[in-house]
Amino acid sequence: MTTTTASKPTPFTKVLVANRGEIALRVIRSARELGYRTVAVYSTADRNARHVRAADQAVAIGGDLPADSYLRIDRIIEAAKLSGADAIHPGYGFLAENPALPRACQEAGIVFIGPSAESIIAMGHKAGAKKLMMDAGVPCVPGYQGEDQDEERLIREADNVGFPIMIKATAGGGGRGMRLVENPEDFPAALRSAKSEAESAFGDPEVILERAIVNPRHIEIQIMADRYGNAVYIGERDCSIQRRHQKVVEEAPSPAVSPELRARMGETAVKAVKAIQYEGAGTLEFLLDQDGNFYFMEMNTRLQVEHPVTESITGLDLVELQLRVAAGQPLPLSQDDIVLRGHSIEVRLCAESPSEGFMPQSGTMALWQMPSGLRVEDAVESGSEIPPYYDSMIAKLISVGADREEARRRLVSGLKDAAALGVETNQAFLTACLEHPTFIQGEATTAFVENHQDELLARDEDADQRARLLAAVLLYATDAQGGYGGGISTITHRLPIIFRFSVNGESADARVSNQGNGEFQIQFDDETTALTLNSVDSTSVRFTCQGLSEAAEMIRRGNQLYLRYRGHSYRIDDHTHEAAAAGDAAGDGVIRASMNGRVVAVHAAEGDTVEAGQAIVVLEAMKMEHVHVAAVSGTLISLTVSEGEQVTAGKVIAEIQPPESEEQKETDNG
Repeated sequence: MTTTTASKPTPFTKVLVANRGEIALRVIRSARELGYRTVAVYSTADRNARHVRAADQAVAIGGDLPADSYLRIDRIIEAAKLSGADAIHPGYGFLAENPALPRACQEAGIVFIGPSAESIIAMGHKAGAKKLMMDAGVPCVPGYQGEDQDEERLIREADNVGFPIMIKATAGGGGRGMRLVENPEDFPAALRSAKSEAESAFGDPEVILERAIVNPRHIEIQIMADRYGNAVYIGERDCSIQRRHQKVVEEAPSPAVSPELRARMGETAVKAVKAIQYEGAGTLEFLLDQDGNFYFMEMNTRLQVEHPVTESITGLDLVELQLRVAAGQPLPLSQDDIVLRGHSIEVRLCAESPSEGFMPQSGTMALWQMPSGLRVEDAVESGSEIPPYYDSMIAKLISVGADREEARRRLVSGLKDAAALGVETNQAFLTACLEHPTFIQGEATTAFVENHQDELLARDEDADQRARLLAAVLLYATDAQGGYGGGISTITHRLPIIFRFSVNGESADARVSNQGNGEFQIQFDDETTALTLNSVDSTSVRFTCQGLSEAAEMIRRGNQLYLRYRGHSYRIDDHTHEAAAAGDAAGDGVIRASMNGRVVAVHAAEGDTVEAGQAIVVLEAMKMEHVHVAAVSGTLISLTVSEGEQVTAGKVIAEIQPPESEEQKETDNG
């Protein structure tokens, strides 16, 4: 296979970034340092985003569906022509591995900052990539990657490969179209499910089968290659901590990789990319078993989300190298020039609710304060809207240390100092991962989250209790914008005030008495506790409770108060002056949207008889699907949404009328 790019320079002066958020800002930063002008593109949801303001120019490409805007190659090419951009960087995600974009760039005379369309096609199809790697002598997981996709043939091949087995969409990524099957009887249903998801996500239902490697490490090798046949490997990254096949924590170097193993894996990766005349940045992903054997999984023909940990231990700027290679410059370094120093760990901060199955969250980020001691890649600020249309990752926090333990401590400390209030995140979950003994000992495999999920999601009961006390006092002592008023006048301050509120959805009633001088008495049920406010401003509070003085971040907006305390986030809703609820609506047949999102499937119609637990509507938010089911059996009397429609959280999307009981019928008949 040959690339379509001639072996000569392709200079450019202005770079359009066909992406959004933190990666757009990341590319803009390096491009500017090399003297390039920059252009941002944006959807209707991103018109006020930071990446739009950071670029020299910006072009709107938004349509009716913001989620699809960044997928419109025609609009991106038009934006490049309008702005005079003569190069396009795809970032990662969206179009980064779509061969249609480099082809469109070539037709328009625009430099694509990435590999050729041929390379993307070769490595983007899992079956074809696996054959290429096997031909190049790269060790691959035993399995089946044939063209015959008949279900009976796949069942026979699965029996030949043996169980447990992995089903993988050939055109897939991000865990879509992937299923782990433990035994033969579950295989047919899992196969149909994987094919259906692959068809929906990628327009291609084809799958491959691979023997499941039990409790492996997920190790990836970063490579960089130019058009003149030069290629180097730039260390490895350990991405074993994953949830639903999505990476959560990444680090470099891997605690499981020796210098000798690193050299073998790196040399294998270089051999593979030279076999396909690859150009640009790329990552070869391997499974490392418990005996030290490694197997090729796939190649990502783009920059990776976790590239900062590689930069942190090598001193290299991978985006700068991408830009230089795309301009036709030879690689400015050899393999001997690459030296690994220290250790780096990255976590992905996501807008999601761990306690609700990591459901994506959207809304307004009321307070955003990131720690100064870490490298933070983000595009968020206080007041930012977190839209429901894109991936849930909103920031990456990266630490560096002389050794792994120092890097881990710094990242834990930084995570606990960070304040992301207004939209729930996985911040406490990330901290729990980093503080777990298995991670500390460097022994985490891809089964880590599944094996320890209960521990990782456990609440700190002492922190929760103190946060509840602090919440009651702050509702008493601050105004609707968080300003400290010290409570009511000195004449009446000793009279207790009853507050009815909820903390992360759990109801609480408290009697609060102002004792003066910042001292308060809080009574929950029959227990009374003293708490003293030492200092309060609009975003922070310092207080003393039971002899211990501590600090917390806070922000109040009307009847909503957000707290960040001991690494945990709390949303407090003040219900003191609300009318009593009309009753519990659970089980009343009303189905409400659990989040802002897009309707991707409707499985029933008005008038249908449905059973409790039956799927009615599927919403997609932040690249994840969420099935909304019937809570009761009965007749679907109302369906207010259709496929493709955008809905907001809480909207009534369907209503089911339960069948009348015999007693009700007798009453109705008089």
